[in-house]
Amino acid sequence: MFSDHDSLTNATAAAPAPETESAPNTSQTETNSTVESATEQTAPATAPEHTEAVSAAPQLPATGTPEATAASSNASTAHEASEASQETHAADAESASADEEAAGSEEMSKLLQEYDEKQEAAASHEVIEVKVVAYTEHGVVVDLGGKTEGLIPAAEFADTEIPRPEPNSTIEVQRTGEHKDGFTILSYLKVLRRRTWEKIEAAFKAKETITGKVVDRIKGGVVVDIGVRAFLPGSQYDLRPAQNLDNLTGTEIQVRITKLNRRRGNVVVSRRALLEEELHAKRAALMETLSEGQVVHGHVKNVTEYGAFVDLGGIDGLLHLTDLSWGRVKHPSDVVKPEQEVDVIILKFDKEKQRVSLGMKQLMADPWVGAAEKYPAGGKVRGKIVGVVDYGVFVELEQGIEGLVHVSEMSWNKKIQHPSKVAKVGDEVDVVVLDIKPSDRRVSLGIKQAQPDPWLLTAEKYPVGTVVTGKVRNIAEFGAFIEIEDGFDGLVHVSDVSWTERIKNPHEVFKKGEDVTAKVLKIDPENRRISLGIKQVNDIWGDWFKQHKVGQIVKGKVSRIATFGAFVELGENIEALCHNTEIEERKRRDDGPSSFRPTTGPLKSAGPLEPGKEYDFKIIKISPETRRIGLSYRAAVKQIERKEIEQYRSTSKSSSTATIGDALKSKLSAR
Repeated sequence: MFSDHDSLTNATAAAPAPETESAPNTSQTETNSTVESATEQTAPATAPEHTEAVSAAPQLPATGTPEATAASSNASTAHEASEASQETHAADAESASADEEAAGSEEMSKLLQEYDEKQEAAASHEVIEVKVVAYTEHGVVVDLGGKTEGLIPAAEFADTEIPRPEPNSTIEVQRTGEHKDGFTILSYLKVLRRRTWEKIEAAFKAKETITGKVVDRIKGGVVVDIGVRAFLPGSQYDLRPAQNLDNLTGTEIQVRITKLNRRRGNVVVSRRALLEEELHAKRAALMETLSEGQVVHGHVKNVTEYGAFVDLGGIDGLLHLTDLSWGRVKHPSDVVKPEQEVDVIILKFDKEKQRVSLGMKQLMADPWVGAAEKYPAGGKVRGKIVGVVDYGVFVELEQGIEGLVHVSEMSWNKKIQHPSKVAKVGDEVDVVVLDIKPSDRRVSLGIKQAQPDPWLLTAEKYPVGTVVTGKVRNIAEFGAFIEIEDGFDGLVHVSDVSWTERIKNPHEVFKKGEDVTAKVLKIDPENRRISLGIKQVNDIWGDWFKQHKVGQIVKGKVSRIATFGAFVELGENIEALCHNTEIEERKRRDDGPSSFRPTTGPLKSAGPLEPGKEYDFKIIKISPETRRIGLSYRAAVKQIERKEIEQYRSTSKSSSTATIGDALKSKLSAR
C-alpha cells in the first residue's frame, strides 16, 4: 500500500515511540519576544556592558540556513533595542551601583542561554532535505549547506534492513541535536518512520483494507508487516480459531487496522473482520439447513498437516486426516487439493460453537467388514509394503487393510539387524496371514511362512557326523559361529575345539573370515541350531575306544603324578588316570594314614609308579562321551600274578596246590 514499504522493511521492529513534531517557528517567535522584553527591562542596568555580553554569547548558526536567518534577525532586534535604551537612560546608567550592574549582566546571560537552548530544541525535530556526499565507516555523510556537513550513523543501517541512499541523492533527515567529531548527527530512520505512521493513521481513520506480509509466529497469533510490525491475534485470522498458524509465515494477507496507538507503537489488525463482512449473510442461511448425517457438497479451502477445511458455502468444516480414507494417508494433500470439489458427510455439528466435523471415508464401504472371511488365518496373499519401522514392516493387503510383519517373521535363517536392510516401501511380497482380528482392525502377517522352511531339510543335508567346511562369521566368549552356507551358522563351543588344550579365549584360536573344518555333532531344527566340533574331525579317542574295552590289560607310561593319582599316557594325545586307590593296597595303622603326600610342588612317585616308566594297567572304566579312561595298577598286578600261577600249574608237574611263592621261586630260578 505504501510507496516506501520496501525501503522500511523491519526498521520499526524495536523502535521507541515516535517523536511528536515540534513547531520551530512558534518557539522562535516566543524566544524573540522574550529576548526583546528582557532587553527593555534590563537596559538601564546593563547599558555599558551590553555589547560585551552579546559578543560573549554562543555563536549562532552559519549564514544561509533558516536557523542562521532567524538567529540574525533576533540578534539585530536585540541590538537595536539595546542602543535605544543606552541613549535614553545614559544618565541613570552612570549613577547605578556596581552591584546592580553585575545582577543585570547575569540575568542577561541567562536569557541569552535560554534563547540558544530553545533554538536548538526547535531545530532538533526539524525535517530537512540534504544531499548524500559520501560513505564512511561511521555512517553516511550529507551536505547541510553553508559548508557544514551532517552524519547519519552507520548503526541506523546495520541494525535494520534499510538500504543506504545512493550517492548524490537527496533525502529527508531529522536533526537529533547531537554533535560529534565536527558533524551534526542526523536521523534518516526517524523520517521514514514518521512518513510510514502518517499513512497508517490515514488508513486507520478511513477503515481501509491493507495488504501485509506475515513475518513471524508469536504466542497468540502472528506478526504482519504493513510498514510497521502489527499484531494479528490467532482468533482474528479466520472466521473460526486457527489451530496452526506456523505455515502462514511468508504469505501475504489482507487485514484491517482495529487498534492504533502511535505513542506506544502498537498496531492490532484483523483478517476476520473482512471475512465476517463477506460471509455473515451466507452463514445465517446455511446454519438453518445443516444436520448430522447430511451429505453436503463443498470445495477444499485449505489443506493443513492434520486435515483440510472445506467451505460449505458460508461456513468451514474440518475434514480430519483420519476421516479422509480407510487406507494409510501420509498427508491430506495426497487425497485432496485446494479448490477441489468434494462430497462429504457431516459427522458432528455444533450450532452454538459453529463447528462442523466432516468425513469422506464414511461415504465408502468399510473394508474390514468381512475381512476375516476374505483373509483367513493360514492363507497366502500378496501385498505391498507401505511402511518400514524398527520392529518390522507394514504390508497393505488392500486399501484400508494393513498387516504387520514382525522382524522375527521376515526370514528363516537370516538374523535381520533392521527391516530396511531387506525391504523397502513399494516392494510387493507374498505373506501368510498368521492372525486376524477385524474388531481391533489388526492382522499379523509373516513373510518367511510363505517360503519353504530350509531347516526342515537341514537334517537330511547335514546329518550328524558330516564333516563341513565354512568361514568364521562371528566370535563370542563361548565359541565361534561357522557359516556352513548362506544363512546357516553352526556353533563350535570352546569345549569342542581341542581334546587336550583348555581354550579360555576363542579369539586366540579363531579369526573372522578364516576357513574352518568341523564335524556336525547335533541338529535342532525346532530351535534353528547346529552344533559343530573341530576336535571331533580327527577323533583318535573314538578309534581307541573301538579297539579297547573294560578289563583289558594295557601298557602305559606314567606322564605325571598328582596328589590324587597318576596320569598315564596310553597313546598319542590319549591320557588316562590311575587313582591312588588303584595303585596299591593301603594298610590301616593306629597312628593315622599310611603315607602323606604334599599338596604343592612336583611329586616324584605314586607308590611304586614313577614318571617316565611303563607299567601294566587294567582298564576299569571307559566313558566315550566325556573322553575319560580309568586304570588300576594293583588290579593289573593281581591279574598278571594269577595268570602266571595258572601257567605254572599247567606246565609244572607239581600238584595243583602250588602257591604264589612256588611260582615266584620257579621264576627266579629260571632267570
